[in-house]
Amino acid sequence: MTRLHDDATFGPVRESFRALAVTIVPEAISLDAGAWDDLERIVEEGLASRPDAIRRQLRLFVRLLDLLPVFRFGRTFRSLDPSRRTAFLLAVQDAPVLLLRRGFWGLRTLVYMGYYSRQEARDAIGYRADPRGWGARR
Repeated sequence: MTRLHDDATFGPVRESFRALAVTIVPEAISLDAGAWDDLERIVEEGLASRPDAIRRQLRLFVRLLDLLPVFRFGRTFRSLDPSRRTAFLLAVQDAPVLLLRRGFWGLRTLVYMGYYSRQEARDAIGYRADPRGWGARR
């Protein structure tokens, strides 16, 4: 299984991934080391059945998102303040290049999955789905 903190896989982009995750889900700023491990494990499990090429593309895309702001702001994504990070990701989300929009949509989906699949996040938002259906919530 791919580990985001394994130097052979996502290690070089871990800080960039976390900066992107915190910008996508601002509440992630308060995650401790264990919660980050949970988020990353969930993302890894979501990617486990995907080909290695997809994981390589994700690493490359995270690197690209970290470097692209250099052309506009003169600094990497990780070193931007929160408002510039948000402005940059909004521009990527609405970019005329379809591949950028799709890549961001996929990354955002993975971050949401990793963040909101954790029990603490489900509890915080009051998520109470039950496999027995709505009747079990009474």
